[in-house]
Amino acid sequence: MTSILIADDHEVVREGLREILQEQASNEVVAEVSDGKEAILKAVETEPDIAVVADTLPLADGIDGIEATRQIHARSPKTKVLVFATHDNESLIEELLKAGARGYVRKSDAKRRVLEAIEALAANRRFPGPTDFLANGDRPQSPLTDRERVVLRLVAEGYSSKKIAKLLNLSTKTVETHRTNIKSKLNLSRAAIVRYAVRNKIVAP
Repeated sequence: MTSILIADDHEVVREGLREILQEQASNEVVAEVSDGKEAILKAVETEPDIAVVADTLPLADGIDGIEATRQIHARSPKTKVLVFATHDNESLIEELLKAGARGYVRKSDAKRRVLEAIEALAANRRFPGPTDFLANGDRPQSPLTDRERVVLRLVAEGYSSKKIAKLLNLSTKTVETHRTNIKSKLNLSRAAIVRYAVRNKIVAP
């Protein structure tokens, strides 16, 4: 039996996905949640084999789909994350794969491909097969580390260093160091940093 967590902010999407998944008798949906914070808590609580996480989960206490994926990967190591992608946004999918996701399925292809994807991840394979998203030498690389991008996202959303530290389980001093590094690497003012985050799809416009 393959246990599955569904994380999507739209109830109708969760219902539709559950119906598709349960067409396969070996699949069991053990939890459904609507935001990233709940996804992490339920993943730790139920330790599902697979967590299907929407790429556009709304920000909840500083946690979006990317941070939820990262924390599920770290705190529930046996759980494999499958990205449920709303848009053909390669930059966002790339961030999710870097955060620890094992594959992705576009929502428009769900009925046709999600069962195949679940079977692949359950067998410890990536889906769809080896991807070139993480090794595309033609695309400009961000000068920021993954953690700096998370901090940048939260700064752009208006969170203080103290709040960011609490959300990410870091010291305030560490967050301030990340903020200093971000400013140094990008050489931008705070307002320009927000524009950079929007332009590079680190936060929604």
